[in-house]
Amino acid sequence: MSGLVNALVIVAVVVLVIVRQFRARPIGTDRRWWIVPVILAVVALREPGILDAHHRTESVLLLAAELLIGLATGAGWAWTTRVWVEPDGVVWTKSTTSSVVVWIIGIALRVGLFALGATIGVHQDSSALLLALAATLLVRSGILMWRAQSLTPGVAPATAYGDAMPGSARKERV
Repeated sequence: MSGLVNALVIVAVVVLVIVRQFRARPIGTDRRWWIVPVILAVVALREPGILDAHHRTESVLLLAAELLIGLATGAGWAWTTRVWVEPDGVVWTKSTTSSVVVWIIGIALRVGLFALGATIGVHQDSSALLLALAATLLVRSGILMWRAQSLTPGVAPATAYGDAMPGSARKERV
């Protein structure tokens, strides 16, 4: 994909995720929460321009910093998200104003990294940003699933046929 298409995918995913997360919504603990981040990572890693061939070391360092910022943003976002259980047992989530602060800090740090890379002459492709977004979503979803599962009661063991029946009564001898 071209850089423009990657940029449009990034913007679309960010807008979709942010809009959805600031509305209260149920979270299913049995969903495959990791699929979207894995798809984003595969799309990002398919691109050949994720590292600058002329500045390989600097490019790797910038990518590592981008991933660390993505992981920290995902963790901060997950821990600032409100998670609660309704009386019917359904777990709900909703991002808070603290989550907005985490996003703003994460975006500011990413802009700073991009500026640093531009200053030292490293060509930066949108694939690095897409990979960091995948890391953000993966960490956030994983922590939210863990938090949601810790709030739901454990699964009761399944009963077998005859468990509810009283034990055998002995006949009394006369």
